[in-house]
Amino acid sequence: METFLLFLVVGVVAQSVDGALGMAYGVISSSVLLAFGVPPAMASASVHGAEVFTTAASAGSHVAHRNVDWRLLVPLAIAGVIGGCLGAYVLAGIDGDVIKPFIIAYLAGMGVYILWRAGHDIAPRYIRSWMVAPLGLVGGFLDAIGGGGWGPTVSSTLVGAGQEPRRAIGTVNTAEFFLTVAISATFVWALLSGHWAEAGALENHAAAIGGLVVGGLVAAPFAGVITKRVPRRILTYAVGGLLLLVAGFQGLQLAGVFA
Repeated sequence: METFLLFLVVGVVAQSVDGALGMAYGVISSSVLLAFGVPPAMASASVHGAEVFTTAASAGSHVAHRNVDWRLLVPLAIAGVIGGCLGAYVLAGIDGDVIKPFIIAYLAGMGVYILWRAGHDIAPRYIRSWMVAPLGLVGGFLDAIGGGGWGPTVSSTLVGAGQEPRRAIGTVNTAEFFLTVAISATFVWALLSGHWAEAGALENHAAAIGGLVVGGLVAAPFAGVITKRVPRRILTYAVGGLLLLVAGFQGLQLAGVFA
């Protein structure tokens, strides 16, 4: 019960940040699971299994509050699913920490750029729909590999490219539902095909996964209204600042400062 309550709180905090700023549920949840000694592939599968439920609720909230750019959603979701399935299959067989330094450097650089945009109050600009497909492919792959790369990679890039923060966050959160379903299905396939040798131990972490699901569901319905009501410039500052925090935390993890 203590494990369930702990991860319920983690789920509430992680989803509150993710729903409002378009990132951090995977990063926060995966980091806590890894700190408890859960292997990377198992942590990623657990988080994505929980996100099937939380992203559905969060997406519904963003749709209801009209935060979704439907023109960008379809190519982003399709490409994200392809990249996520590929990443899940790869992660089930190898250690994904090899590419982490490059992800951290990208997130830090994008965080600085977004803060610069916010400081100069640069107005949003039009983004062509075909441009988001490569972004979705890379974001989906990194999400499955790193357990939380979708939001930081995709939301930050869209905001950095000039998309209105509210629309970027709402669109990315909605597309994430399709991504998490696909990644979770790929992990199940890897389990059934015998490609994922460690999957049998998932039952040992059922309480943690349950806590993440319940905590996420509690916070997810408020995502749309928060994103809609926060002023654009403040939201841009928040996205940039959170990116730097995420990059800094993952850098400390990589250096061995945190488990």
